[in-house]
Amino acid sequence: MPQYKGSREVISIHVGQAGVQIGNACWELFCLEHGIQPDGYHVEDDSYDEETETINTFFAETAGGKHVPRCLFVDLEPTVVDEVRTGTYRSLFHPEQLLSGKEDAANCYARGRYTIGREMIDVCSPFSL
Repeated sequence: MPQYKGSREVISIHVGQAGVQIGNACWELFCLEHGIQPDGYHVEDDSYDEETETINTFFAETAGGKHVPRCLFVDLEPTVVDEVRTGTYRSLFHPEQLLSGKEDAANCYARGRYTIGREMIDVCSPFSL
């Protein structure tokens, strides 16, 4: 089986209340596994090996040395995304990665699909290819 030797990148998209809550927990775990502090900076470790380290798979490194998650959080209702904005890892995420509407769909599919959800498509459109 051939092996891919190039760089690999994973982009996580967390949608809705459950998606955002699970995503927040996942990124906390990724930070712990890769030695990233809540502010996005890597903890210096003697056991760090550049060849085996997969930190750039999940994080993009800025010119200043800060690691930013390759992710997007989206929810129609702002409460859960606001928990990420104000939580322990608030400095880890760029504000453009945290997208929220002003109200939820009130458990109504048509409202989420055709009215409120349609507005979120416009908010997310800069991220389309």
